[in-house]
Amino acid sequence: MAQFIVRRIPSLPGWLAGVTGSGKTEVYLSVLEKRARSGKQALVMVPEIGLTPQTIARFRERFNAPVEVLHSGLNDSERLSAWLKAKNGEAAIVIGTRSALFTPFKNLGVIVIDEEHDSSYKQQEGWRYHARDLAVYRAHSEQIPIILGSATPRTGKRYATCSRKNTACCA
Repeated sequence: MAQFIVRRIPSLPGWLAGVTGSGKTEVYLSVLEKRARSGKQALVMVPEIGLTPQTIARFRERFNAPVEVLHSGLNDSERLSAWLKAKNGEAAIVIGTRSALFTPFKNLGVIVIDEEHDSSYKQQEGWRYHARDLAVYRAHSEQIPIILGSATPRTGKRYATCSRKNTACCA
């Protein structure tokens, strides 16, 4: 299934729906492995800082490549270090919350949004935006694949996405 997703979604969103424990993370890992072999970086977004440690552990266990973290719980020097590593191409994978979306990458090759339905991706204060929607825009403008994973995908958006040509939808 992971190969199907990478082949089919050059710049349009691909949906990956499955209940918790169904193997969505394994699909993400497979896609990232394929992208890493071609020298591409990856952005993996998670809705909450609390989900970051378990995600990081799993990704570091799987990849023999630098995995960086970006979220608001880091101090300024930690955040700058991760940001610069992504920008310079030293970070193969960046895992972060919605603010990680604004990270510059040297060679970004895929964006994964885990639990895309989560309301935490919506910025309510200051400059208002929805990280999921901006990620889809970024993927489209950079012509890279994006995978939107969810145990409970939004029906209307899923239909609109899946009805587009060359979009992979896995349920």
